[in-house]
Amino acid sequence: MATGRTHRPATRSRGIPEATVARLPLYLRALTALSERSVPTVSSEELATAAGVNSAKLRKDFSYLGSYGTRGVGYDVEYLVYQISRELGLTQDWPVVIVGIGNLGAALANYGGFASRGFRVAALIDADPAMAGKPVAGLPVRHTDELEAIITDNGVSIGVIATPAGAAQQVCDRLVAAGVTSILNFAPTVLSVPEGVDVRKVDLSIELQILAFHEQRKAGEDAAQTTAATPPRVPRTAGGGRKGPDGDVPAVMPA
Repeated sequence: MATGRTHRPATRSRGIPEATVARLPLYLRALTALSERSVPTVSSEELATAAGVNSAKLRKDFSYLGSYGTRGVGYDVEYLVYQISRELGLTQDWPVVIVGIGNLGAALANYGGFASRGFRVAALIDADPAMAGKPVAGLPVRHTDELEAIITDNGVSIGVIATPAGAAQQVCDRLVAAGVTSILNFAPTVLSVPEGVDVRKVDLSIELQILAFHEQRKAGEDAAQTTAATPPRVPRTAGGGRKGPDGDVPAVMPA
């Protein structure tokens, strides 16, 4: 099986837009769920709903893959799983190193979905000497002094950074210098990398803050709707009528 260092995904050379590439994993996740239920075919509308996109966008995305489905039948689920997996490079073996084996790093190491999606955790690395040799997810933790040798020996091109923010840039620099060209960053900081190195940032606090914004906006909209649904109170006059725009209005209008 090919390693990650010698083979790259075909998406860029085929001119697939980055926005489409970002949606391919969503389609793959939905298709994998259908495959596990032994569903043979799926319509664009059904798959779009499962992936959380509109069907027109899905059909456009699939056109870049050369897959147009069959009218009245839909898309072959197994074929699409293979096709998208191939485009994403998931039919290859991608060795990954995780640097920073604290609570988050250990949780990532224990994630069971790597192997089924084309990734192999080659090594777990931490700067704490007390962690060296301790088993996590069936792998012994290695010290950061071994980082460069581990990357070279395993042909690693993807690194995951789960260190504190203050250590992340130094770790990033060492990964890049050793030959890593793709980084998944969980540290709460922005990394500086040279051209040709791809960084994907995952910041849970930012995602929660965005959700808080939407919650606040929804609460404001609900309050505005409540106010609009309540008719304004018109004050009564001393004679029992109500005050209108043209002055006092009698309580009982003359016939």
